[in-house]
Formats: sequence, C-alpha cells, structure tokens
Amino acid sequence: MLCFLDDGEGMDPSDTADIITFGRSNKRSMDDHLIGMYGNGLKSGSMRIGNDMIIFTKKGDSQTCLFLSRTFHEDEKIDEVIVPLPSFKIGSRDTVDDSELGQERFAMEMDVILRYSPFKTDDDFFAQFDRIEGTSGTLVIVYNMKLLDNGDPELDILTDPQDILLSNPESDFDSDDGLMIERRSFRAYVAILYMDPRMKVYIQGKKVRTRKLASILYKPKLYKYTSNRFKSRAESDAKKTLDDAKAAELRAKEAQSKAKDLESRTKNLSKAQLAELRKAQQHAAEMKREAQIKRDSANRKQKALKDPKTLNLIFGINIEQRSHDGVFVYNCSRLIKMYEKVGPQVDGGVFCSGVVGIVNVPYYVLEPTHNKQDFADAKEYRHLMKAMGEHMVQYWKDLNIAQQGVLKFWESFGYISQRWKDEPSMDPKFVRKRAMQINVTLQCDACLKWRTLPFSSMNVGKQFSDEWQCLDNSDTQHNRCTAAEQKLNIPEGALKKEVKSQEEKQKDLEADIKKKMKMLEQMHKNRVVNSSRELQEMDRKKEAEEKRKQQEEEEEAEKREEERRQREEKRKEIEEKRKQKEAEEKKRLKEQESKQKQKEKEAEEKRKRKENEEKERQRRKELEEKAKKKEADAKQKEAAKKSQKRRAPAVVEQSEEAEEEEEEAESEEEQSPAKKRRGGKIAKPVETEQEDEEAPTPKRGRQSRVVTPPKKAEVNGVVKGRQNKTPKKEEEEEEAEEVDEEMEEDQVDEEEKHADVGKRVEVQSGRKWLQGSVVSVDTKGQRWKVKFDYNTKDKFDKWYSNTAPSIRLINEDDKKITSPGGAQSPTTSAAPQDAEAPSSSTGSGQHAQLIDEIANGYRTCLRYFLPPQWVMDKDSISGMTPQELATFPLDDFFDHYEKGLRKLVNNFQTEASLRKQECEASQAKLKSVRKMIAKLLTFSNEEFNIDPECDGEQVDEFLLTCLQASSAKAAAGGDPAT
Repeated sequence: MLCFLDDGEGMDPSDTADIITFGRSNKRSMDDHLIGMYGNGLKSGSMRIGNDMIIFTKKGDSQTCLFLSRTFHEDEKIDEVIVPLPSFKIGSRDTVDDSELGQERFAMEMDVILRYSPFKTDDDFFAQFDRIEGTSGTLVIVYNMKLLDNGDPELDILTDPQDILLSNPESDFDSDDGLMIERRSFRAYVAILYMDPRMKVYIQGKKVRTRKLASILYKPKLYKYTSNRFKSRAESDAKKTLDDAKAAELRAKEAQSKAKDLESRTKNLSKAQLAELRKAQQHAAEMKREAQIKRDSANRKQKALKDPKTLNLIFGINIEQRSHDGVFVYNCSRLIKMYEKVGPQVDGGVFCSGVVGIVNVPYYVLEPTHNKQDFADAKEYRHLMKAMGEHMVQYWKDLNIAQQGVLKFWESFGYISQRWKDEPSMDPKFVRKRAMQINVTLQCDACLKWRTLPFSSMNVGKQFSDEWQCLDNSDTQHNRCTAAEQKLNIPEGALKKEVKSQEEKQKDLEADIKKKMKMLEQMHKNRVVNSSRELQEMDRKKEAEEKRKQQEEEEEAEKREEERRQREEKRKEIEEKRKQKEAEEKKRLKEQESKQKQKEKEAEEKRKRKENEEKERQRRKELEEKAKKKEADAKQKEAAKKSQKRRAPAVVEQSEEAEEEEEEAESEEEQSPAKKRRGGKIAKPVETEQEDEEAPTPKRGRQSRVVTPPKKAEVNGVVKGRQNKTPKKEEEEEEAEEVDEEMEEDQVDEEEKHADVGKRVEVQSGRKWLQGSVVSVDTKGQRWKVKFDYNTKDKFDKWYSNTAPSIRLINEDDKKITSPGGAQSPTTSAAPQDAEAPSSSTGSGQHAQLIDEIANGYRTCLRYFLPPQWVMDKDSISGMTPQELATFPLDDFFDHYEKGLRKLVNNFQTEASLRKQECEASQAKLKSVRKMIAKLLTFSNEEFNIDPECDGEQVDEFLLTCLQASSAKAAAGGDPAT
C-alpha cells in the first residue's frame, strides 16, 4: 500500500468527478506556470504501479471518496468502467444527496468499497477522512502493488525505513546511470524534482530536504540562449487560439442575428418581450466582446511566432561527486530529464567532465509528453541539447581548467584515485576546501524561504535539523522570516562562436547539397505513373541512374584508393624526413658534445700549463732564495771562523772536535736524500685512514724544500756554533751540495716528463673517494704524486703506489673508472655527495648535459606521438626549452593521440571490411565462371564428365589437363579443337 497525503485545497464532488475523465484539466492557460495540464497523470500513474486506488478528499462543507479498482472489474467481469463516488456532509456520515435514488446509489457504492477496499468497516473507512487534519486536503491510497517476475514488489519500502527504492533499477538503466542515486531513491528524486521547491514533502514520516541545484555547484555561470527554432509548440498554440477566435466570432454573429430576428418579428412589444430582447442583445454584445478578445490574443500569438525565444542556461561543476555530470532539463520548474550527456561528455574523456547544466523550459517553447519523461518534439529537443553542448564547451574554456591541468584541478579537491567514479578523499583538508567553495543553502521550515549561510568552520560536515528556521541563521540580516529572500547571484557569460574557415563552409555546403539531392531523389521516387510506357521509361532511367551511381562509386573507390596510396607515400616521405632530421639532430648533438669535450680538454691543458709554469716560477724562486741563504750562511761561517781564531787555544781545541762531528752529521743529513735516490732505496710511505683525514705534511720536492737548521750544542755553558774549517773541506762540501741539487732537479724533470703525468685518478680516504691528478712519477714508475682537486696547494700533495687498491684511474672518454692495471671499477668517477670538497665546473657541466639529453629524448617522444590535429608542429616541439617541456599538457596530448589512433584503427577496420567484401564477391564470381566453364565443356563434348558443383581446384586441374592434351595434339599436327 502506498499513501499520498497533502494539506492543499482539496476537491468538492464535482472536482472529484472530473478526475475519472481522461484529458480533463483546468490548468490549460498558457500564461500559468503550473505543472499538469493533460488530465491523465493520476489515473495512468496510479494504475502503472498498482491495481487499485482510493481517494479521500475534503473541501468546504463536503467530503468525497473516489474508488477506482481493477480488481473489482476483473472479479465482477465488468467491461465498462464503474467508479463509485460517494459524497458526505462534513463531520458526519450522511450522504449529500438525500433523495431516494441518491440513497440507493450511495448504498451500492459503499457496498462495493467495503468489499474491495482495504477498509472493511465504516469506522475504518471514515477514519481516513480524519487523517486529513485541516479543513481541506487529499489522501490518495494505491494498493495491490505490481510485482516483478521474481515475485518481489517493484517498490522496496523495507531496505530503507525512511525511503522508497526501486527494487531492480539495473533493468531500466545502464551501469553509468545506475550509479545515480536519483535513479533508485524516491527521496533523492523528490529532492531535485522541482527547480525552485516551495513545499514540504514527507516520505515514510521523514521530511525530504529539497535542494536548489544552482546553489550546490562550484563557480556557476549563466548564459542567455536566444533562438527562433522553437516554433512547434507556439505554432500549435497560435493555431488553436485562432480557431477559438473564429468559433467565437461565429457564435457572436449567430447571437446578433437572433437578436435582430427577434427585434424584427415583434412590433408592439410587451414588457416580457422587451426584457427578452434586451437579454438577447446583451448576450450578442458579450459574445462580440469575447470574440474580439480572442481575436486580439490570436493576433498577438501570430506576431510572437517571429520573436526568438530566450532561455537561461546555468552551468557549474559538481565537486562533491564528479562522475555525476550532465544536463538537467526542467519544464515549468518540473524535472523532465536528468544527467543527459551533451557535447564532449558524449565522447567520454576528461573534457567537460564533472560539469552540470540546468535549463528551465516553459510550455510555449517545448511541450513534454504525457508521462513527463520526455518532450513531444524530438527535433527541437535535440537542437536544445546541441546548444547546451556548445555552451558547456564555452563554460569549460571560461574556467581555464585545461590550461591548469584537469587532473591537477580534481586532485586539488581530493580526487586522488585513478578511477574516475571513485568518491573524493575525506581528508579534513579536502573536506574543508570543498566546503569553502560552496555555501550552505537551507530552506526555512516555517516560511519556506531559502537562506544562504555565511561560511564557518563549524558548519563543515555539520548535519542541520529538518526543522531548521530563519531564527537559526547566523546572518543577522536574514534571521527573520519577514526578511526578503536572498537572490542567487550568478555571473553571466557569453557564447563566443568560432568563425568557420572557407574549407569548413565548403564542406557544410556540400553536405547540404547532398541532403537536398537525397530529398529530390525521394520526391522522384514517389512520382505518379500514368501509363505502362511511362513506367518502362522510369525503369530505364532508374537502371541508367543505378549504373551511373555504380560507376561513380567505382570511381570514388578508385579515387579513395589513390588518395590512400598518396597519403601512404606522403606518410613514408614524412617519416623518412623525420628520421633524417633526427639523424642530423643526433649528429649535431654529437658534434656539440665532441666540441664541448675538446674545449674542456683544451681548458684542462691550459690550466695544467699554467700550473706547471707557476710551479716552475716557484721552484726558481726557491732556488734563488736557497742560493742567497747559502751565501749568507757562508758569510756567517766566515765571520764565525774569524772570531773563533781569536779565542783561547784550549777552547778551540775542545770545540773543534765537537764542531767537526756536528758538521759531519749535518752534511750526512743533507746528502741523505740524494744518496738514497742515487742508490734507488726510496722508502714507500705507509698510507692509513688517519693520514688521509689529517692535513698532509709538506714533502721535499721541486716546489717546496725544507732546510733543517743547524743544531747548536751547549758545552760548559757556552753556545757552540760552527767552527772554522779548512778551505779544502769547505770546497768539498759545496761541490757535494751542488751535485745533489743538480741530480735532484734532473730527477724531477724526468718525473714530470713521464707519460702518466696529467692522468685523472681517484684516491680512497676512509669511505670516500677523492679526485685528483698525477703531477709527478718516480724514476721507476712505481709511485705517483697526486694533487687533489679540493686543495691545489703543493703541501697537500701525496705519494701513492700505482698498484695499491686505494687508487684508481678515471677514463674521461666514456666516464668509466678503472684501476691502474686496466680493470673497471664498480663505482663511478663522481665524488660522493657527502664529500667535503666543493663541486667542480666539470660536475655542473655534466648535470646540464644530462638535462639536455633527457629533454632531447622527451622532444623525440613528443614528435613521434604527435597527433594530427595538435596545436603544435614538430618544429615547434623541437624548439621547446626544458622549462616549456616541464609545463607541457601531457594528458591532453595523449587524449588527442588516443582519439586519433582510434580513428585510424576504425578507418583500417572499415577498409579491411571493404576488402573482405570485395574478396568474397571475387570468389563468388570465380566460382560462377568455373561453373559456366564446366557446363560449357560438358555441352561441347559429352565425353567430359564434369560435375559443375565440384570443387574449384578439380575444375582447374581438369582444364589444365585438357589444355596440355590439346597442346600435345597441336604439336603432333592434330586438330586442337578436339
């Protein structure tokens, strides 16, 4: 049982009687914006979901019941429609008609109602009138609900105790529409049933919270759409008004003629006749005024036919559920169509995804069907949908969503899943952001006015009461029911139509011509034939036309084949050019890389030359300083000798022996490095992690030399210096020192001329690898002196054995690291990121080169996958900078590529199907030719026993045998015909 109760005006007995009359309605005025004007909805709707219906209604001083039962007619086997309609005086159980006939009819009607209705007693019956609490209202009860094939009712009232659901919505809707809650839930459907709800509706005892769609959309925008294409409804209404005006004029003329006739027939009129004459004249005048009013109305509507109709199109984005998009079409504020895909939404993809459109179409523009689920004029409705699609595209462009990225736009509102139909994230930050974009709009339970609440963080995710009133509004200007309702401020946009090119205009013109030609051909086909000769002539022309069409189709096919071949050749040519261009690009890049390497190598060589020159200048400077120091020491020695000669002989003798021993020790210490080198007994330094981490100590070499100062001894409290020696001994010491220095310099020159000098190496220091260059090699080539990149001072240079595992070479050509023996090292040549040494210019150059290589690969990928209709060509993509590549709209790019690929695949499939049809036709022709040859051979020579229905290969083999035999006879001089 399904009950509908309202507190409206109700119906009196005469109004209730009009319900059972199909097509009867008092809402036919075109100036009214009322729903329901056909007089069929209650009867057809109730009989669609149930077999029986009973109505209780109150108005004024009467209360009426109407009983429409299919069960009653089937059980009683009644063919005609009988509808009991008892009426009672308000507040009592007495019938309105007190006559004997009325009492008898009342008794029969109540007997039928009590037998076939759910109310079996008078108390239960009259209790339904008491459910209408006010002085007026209506209660509609539909029972004996229809069932599905499995025995379940169509309407499910048990799953949700506060709602009515469709038991099997998938049977009527596809998977996409099945996701829409409005397709399954009666509560959700009623919430959006009216564009501007002004009533309270309760389902299962709970109030329905109605919604104004325009107030729950993100960034709504209004577009004015004006068109003169909507004429069908206006033309039919104008025609009907004109017919009514003509009928009124006829009635007015008839009334005037009656009044004149009555006036002419009576000369001496009595008072009664005069009263009748005046009444007839007044009636004629009223009829004339009514006819004039209808004529004026018909003229206005005829003129209005030429006026264009203007509709308000509202678009916005559904950020609460992006998969629920499409167009909602209302008629006089009553929902007719919902979630209709238009424009780019029909093709799928992300273009215009999540956009919702709203339009309210009045009766004089489009007329709905009787069931309020579609429109009567399908052509004009399609035109409206096309216009909605064009305006939707304009709205998408106005928001600039494609420029900022569609996926980024939806990710900003919490749509982080890859599945398009998934719900948005309920993370508090996303919930708050969505709530900030859309204001909460509620309807007052008392005055039914709509109020927009100011944003407050307390309202995020809050569930408001169904009895919310203006007093609960935090906005002080609208917290009273007497305050005016806030108007929804929607910004207005304009459609910017694209100007068609000359080619597009030419294509449209050709399509229009073809359409007109088809219409003309259809008209010729419907021509009336007057004689058999004319029929034969028409057949002949038809055959000629068919041949001409066939020839044109063949020529068109050849033309298409030629165009396809040309396209293929052009594509191959373009592909070859692209490959050639890519090869040239690779060659140019390789040349640039080689030039860059050459420049780096020259810069490195120049740097090394400068370092060597600097070292040479430093060495010469040190030699000069040592020479000056030696000369000063010699002078000091000479002065000391002279002063010693003047001292006492005893002291001289004691100190002379000590001085000689000291000088001998000093000379041995100074000459020890040279002697060790001459003897080839240079000790290898022991390298440890502690030495690598500490600052290197200065080494004796070409760049820096440390001269150990002479030691002083204290003998008997007197500081002893160098004693005077004989000139012969001094000359021998000086010659030894000069020889050592010359040998040391020769050794350094030989070390610097070694082939390993200048090589790039890496030295292990703890867990780190430090880069440097070989600046010197010992005479045997077993040790390298390394200068580190992070500190180029000579005092930090170190010697290492070239066979040690803690040192390895860096191959600059292919950036591989090898050990000195040639084995490749598993680690890279780059210093670790956590190294304390600063990065060199070579590292930054390698980084830039890596970015260029990645960018070149990205450009090559984009050129390879470039769609035919993309906004950029290959040259533009080749000239894009890395920054432009970083902001490249890759999603739109591959959407275009996918569409183009699908189109290409469809073309190939179409072409393949055509080839298959041609092949099958050729095979059929070949089979037919083989049959005719077999029949011809059998007819020409009865000895040939060939079955025409045999396999084609057998016929071919037989023909080949006959041909060989005929050739052999011809060669022998026989008759080839036999």
